[in-house]
Amino acid sequence: MIAFGRALAAELGNSCLITLSGDLGTGKTTVARGLLRGLGYEGRVKSPTYTLVEPYECGGKSIYHFDFYRIENPLELELVGIPELLTLPAIRLVEWPSFAGPYLPEADLQIQLEVAGEGRLVTIKGAKG
Repeated sequence: MIAFGRALAAELGNSCLITLSGDLGTGKTTVARGLLRGLGYEGRVKSPTYTLVEPYECGGKSIYHFDFYRIENPLELELVGIPELLTLPAIRLVEWPSFAGPYLPEADLQIQLEVAGEGRLVTIKGAKG
């Protein structure tokens, strides 16, 4: 998943919305970590499960890593200003996008992760299908 994230980073521009879906333990945060490494970020990359968002700057790019796993009601996102962050011109990675309800704009890339034996099955859909 680290290698996949690094490879994905090489294909990105300065602004896009990428959703990462899959069960617990399928590698969503690991893909985000690989993507950040691929962009040149060398610091600690942690899951934003409790903070909702972790911002990063590297290689002249702004990156926001969101995790909505703990959201019980999408209105919570509105109350803390997340919808505005989701529309910024930046690379935006969203784990558990289904929990964002109507506040999540259309993704440029939707990545679905599944456990497949000892590996992972990765399905990618672009905004245009």
